[in-house]
Amino acid sequence: MSKTLSVAFIGTGIMGTPIAGHIMDAGYPLTVYTRTKAKAEGLIAKGAIWAETIAEAAANADVIFTMVGFPTDVEEIYLAGNGLLASAKEGAYLIDLTTSAPELARDISEAAEVSGKHAFDCPVTGGEAGAIAGTLTAIVGATERDIEPVRAVLETFTSTIFCFGGAGRGQAAKLANQVALASSMVGMADALSFAQQNGLDVEQVRTMICSGTGNSGAMQTLAPKSLDGDYKPGFLVEHFLKDLGLALAVAEEREIALPGADTAFTLYDRLESIGGGKLGTQAITLLYQEEAEAVAA
Repeated sequence: MSKTLSVAFIGTGIMGTPIAGHIMDAGYPLTVYTRTKAKAEGLIAKGAIWAETIAEAAANADVIFTMVGFPTDVEEIYLAGNGLLASAKEGAYLIDLTTSAPELARDISEAAEVSGKHAFDCPVTGGEAGAIAGTLTAIVGATERDIEPVRAVLETFTSTIFCFGGAGRGQAAKLANQVALASSMVGMADALSFAQQNGLDVEQVRTMICSGTGNSGAMQTLAPKSLDGDYKPGFLVEHFLKDLGLALAVAEEREIALPGADTAFTLYDRLESIGGGKLGTQAITLLYQEEAEAVAA
């Protein structure tokens, strides 16, 4: 498929905006729709076409990307009467970049095939920095063969693509990533607090940990922000809570225990309850401060 593929992008938030920008930079004509038009102004200024509705965005698109907040949003965008499955043209590819429920991804994929369209889950990891750099990892619920017609578009904003072979498997794999991240975040926050309570130079301790097996993405990229008092979101607390909730729901269904994810969920739930839902995930360290200081931050 050539660059004449027409692309639509639904949901231009922290991650969606830079991803859509890379697709445009690669020469694909782009139509955008998002609930708050102001969030798409930068893309419109670059030449994206604004659509007033989801149906209008989908009408002429060969490939439609969605990146929204929650599974309820995904369900509405795809399965509502005027949603993507009803309004996309035959043969269109519908690619959901949202981290959502594996079961919902399977339902959407099956419904798409029945109506002569192709849908697959393709959550991404790499955060805002990866979206801006165009180096995200795509975690796909499809086979290499399934994605061949749209691989070139996916490569405009990714550096790595993992195919897990079937609908919903991309979501399950992404949730495994979030489960690993959950314990890393708690470990990072515990370690920084422990170092501080022992009167150590916390940045020196962080550098030392990063040189050994205690190293993690959280310790490398998020701990410095936390130490600087920078809680601006590259990934929102409320979205991380949603991901952990999805993982724990799947675990409960399969009767497996995830104590690390459970602990992280409890902590992030506490953080959200004191008003931290719109902060970045590094704000977990605020829970280790006096409550009044944490709420103020």
